[in-house]
Amino acid sequence: MTTASQALEVRRRRATTTRRVVADVTGDRRRLLRIVVDAGIWWAALYGAAMLRLDFNPARLDAFHLVLLVPVAIVLQICFGLLTGLYRGRWVNGSFDEVGAIAQSVTGVTVVLLGVDLLVPELSGVRRPAPVSAVIGGGILAFLSMGGARYLSRRVLEARRRARLGSRKPAIVFGAGEGGDRIIRAMLYEHGSPYVPVALLDDDPMKQGLIVRGVRVEGTRAELARVASAHGAEALIIAVPTGDGTLVRDLTQLGRDAGLAVRVLPSVNEILGGELHVTDIREPTEADLLGRHKVTTDLASVAEYITGRRVVVTGAGGSIGSELCRQLGRFAPARLVMIDRDEAGLHAVQLSMEGHGLLDSEDLVLLDIRDRERVRRLFTEVRPDVVFHAAALKHLPLLQAHPVEALKSNVWGTLSVLDAAAAAGVGVFVNISTDKAANACNALGYSKRITEALTSHFGRHHPGTWLSVRFGNVLGSRGSVLTTFRAQLEAGQPLTVTDPDVTRFFMTVEEAVQLVIQAGAIGRDGAAMVLDMGEPVRIYDVARQMAASRRPEPPIVFTGLRPGEKLHEELFCAHERPQRSAHELISYVEVPPLAPDPVRRIDPTLPRDELLRLLETLARRIDERTVDALDAETDVDVLIDLTLVDHLDGAAG
Repeated sequence: MTTASQALEVRRRRATTTRRVVADVTGDRRRLLRIVVDAGIWWAALYGAAMLRLDFNPARLDAFHLVLLVPVAIVLQICFGLLTGLYRGRWVNGSFDEVGAIAQSVTGVTVVLLGVDLLVPELSGVRRPAPVSAVIGGGILAFLSMGGARYLSRRVLEARRRARLGSRKPAIVFGAGEGGDRIIRAMLYEHGSPYVPVALLDDDPMKQGLIVRGVRVEGTRAELARVASAHGAEALIIAVPTGDGTLVRDLTQLGRDAGLAVRVLPSVNEILGGELHVTDIREPTEADLLGRHKVTTDLASVAEYITGRRVVVTGAGGSIGSELCRQLGRFAPARLVMIDRDEAGLHAVQLSMEGHGLLDSEDLVLLDIRDRERVRRLFTEVRPDVVFHAAALKHLPLLQAHPVEALKSNVWGTLSVLDAAAAAGVGVFVNISTDKAANACNALGYSKRITEALTSHFGRHHPGTWLSVRFGNVLGSRGSVLTTFRAQLEAGQPLTVTDPDVTRFFMTVEEAVQLVIQAGAIGRDGAAMVLDMGEPVRIYDVARQMAASRRPEPPIVFTGLRPGEKLHEELFCAHERPQRSAHELISYVEVPPLAPDPVRRIDPTLPRDELLRLLETLARRIDERTVDALDAETDVDVLIDLTLVDHLDGAAG
């Protein structure tokens, strides 16, 4: 292409761009009206400021040529308005962003006008167009007038829009923060919204009387019934994405008592980085009622030990293991090997990660961790850098009835994975534990406390970082109380609760796994990292609220605590001294080490009650070691008395 052709092409593109901009502005009558109004504002502002400067004496204007500045100001306003997006539909009418664009454009116009006002006498010898103070004052008046005009325009539009929303259900919004502002705007402006906001509530005393997009804060949650009656409200929308389960439960109960349909916004983790729409308003889920935590992850530290590394996850088909695999996959490990003895679980996790369940990947391994030799061979082949050990039996009543399975899977199975990981030179080993390990009183708790101590032993005798992560119930996991409640509701059966006062800790699986991965990055060698689960939840309250969602409302039946079951779970043993970690939702406690040799020699053929006592004794010895604070290099096994050793004649495999 010749130079002349290139120049012609450049001119053609510029002309096309100019025509597009002009068409974009003039094609919208509302934007064109704004330009006309702003032009009139500059004319009035300059003359008004000049009259103010000249003591409102029109005769004194003859000493100036103000008429020269007005067209210059109008042209400049159009140019700066296009540059800042003021006339290109970039900002919401009357928003802070639009006010910022007005400030930028008016400042630019004022600065250039000052230059013109000062240079005209120097270059042409004629009189100054206007007093300097009048130019500056004109800019101030123009800014205030443009902002005021847009504010009045917005109020008029909102009033008209509100008048057209009479057929929508009147709703009270709880939360006058960012979530409340965004959802009120969505309800007012989005087509198809079923609600119109009529009042706001907020517990913050500083927000009482505040007006958000024309909706006033009329009280706290305690005044919900009065405000609902005054406005004839039909719905309560909880617009606090950072609100925890306690807040959602309390407001849900208050709303239902007032005869309102209760709706919530997604949690902050769900809407992070996205827009909020009326379609996001939904009924409260179990996660809303029980476990909302604002979890932040240090992505840099996580990526450092995951990205480009070989990672193994045991129990990959379970609730925790499958979510671990999904989240770990986002950090691009060199290889992610998923182990489970449940082929259906492996099928499901591959389907969720890859969109198919062909089961054709070498990284899907059907393997029982009780098989020590196969585990050893696999780890020798893969040479993992990081291991997340999530495989375990977890149902308390079954393990209490069959403690030998807790020994074989939870204890010996963990030991086979620990041995194989040590032989393969693993850099980070994360053992998934449970709150049942704290002050253990059942087979599940005993077995998990023992695995914490075994992991601590490997941390003291092998290179790398070996740690446990301890947390409570995971929402939606298979066999959890919420799964049971949902099944009972679907079947029209009564909801069964063990005791009216029983409480449990809850966290969503996504939140728990984020913290597990973070714990692997900041974990202390040999320690148990304990996740902050928030306040314990009364199961009866959850059952009542879930039952209230059905008509007719099903009854709640109390069945009594099961053998080995606690009324209230704990996250720490009685004599543990928790310390804060680098993450606000993770603390840690030191775990006494337990040498594996006596554990390997436990006799699995012991009668049930004797085996339970043996596991309990081991767990108690670990706790006593915590109390005694013996020499850090001494393993717990030296504390085991001779009566216990008499039973150590079995074999782990």
